[in-house]
Amino acid sequence: MKLHNFTYLLKEGGRNIFSNKLMSFACIGVLVACFLLIGSAVLLSLTVNNVVRYVENQNEVVAFLEDDVTEDDISVISLALKNIDNIGQVTFESKEEAAESHKATMGDRAYELEGLDINIAYPNSFIIQVRELSQLAETVSEIKEIDGIEKVNSQDEVAAILSGLKTAVNYAGTGIVLILVAVSVVIITNTIKMTVFSRRKEINIMKYVGATDGFIRMPFLVEGMLIGLIAATLAFLVLGFSYTYILQWAGLNYGQYIGVVLNSAVNFRDVGPYIFVDFAAIGMFIGVVGSGIFVRRYLKV
Repeated sequence: MKLHNFTYLLKEGGRNIFSNKLMSFACIGVLVACFLLIGSAVLLSLTVNNVVRYVENQNEVVAFLEDDVTEDDISVISLALKNIDNIGQVTFESKEEAAESHKATMGDRAYELEGLDINIAYPNSFIIQVRELSQLAETVSEIKEIDGIEKVNSQDEVAAILSGLKTAVNYAGTGIVLILVAVSVVIITNTIKMTVFSRRKEINIMKYVGATDGFIRMPFLVEGMLIGLIAATLAFLVLGFSYTYILQWAGLNYGQYIGVVLNSAVNFRDVGPYIFVDFAAIGMFIGVVGSGIFVRRYLKV
């Protein structure tokens, strides 16, 4: 396409938007509202997933060692633990370290632990972080099979709850986004349909004076693309500003209560470019396809 033809189409598409301000602005408004709902659902789903992932990382498995293990045995056990696929970080805690850690948690009552035999009360242990809680049961079974490990403590119920929550959030988030996209398509196409319908006489006149179908259709397609792009830009700016403002406001007023949520919230700068590209692609696609479909109906004169 030649440059002057492309420039003409852009001018015509822009002129059509302002010539039919009421319907064009209505279409842009509907698109912005739909994009805001979709973007909010995506950000909420990402944040909840991050919160669940954070809690997962705090969940630890403790493997207590037998009393007669040697330093060489401890090295072998450490290597065996690290070779298990679902295990992340492995930290050895000696009897003395376990005793000091227990004293620290007792605070002012630490004196109650005086005279306690460390060798009896605190066995050597490994503190283990599991990558996927959904595989906790299998991982614990593998840990128990290692020679020198006497007992394994794990929070199976917490793991089951977190694993179920993570799965539910993923399915719910995906379902909500798909539903909102479907509803958006229906609403937007109907809005475009009314926009084209309000200009059916203009299309018929152009057809009667000899304009080709392509000449009539192209300005409408460009108009639909511009409407989609404008709506995507407005929705992106509103979503980014609102999301950032809400996080800042929540941090100032409720930070002490929802610190984990705030720390796990996605950074809009990280996901913003992807959201904008998706908004723009969806908006322009719906605008172009919707305009093309409904304009074609009035080209049959």
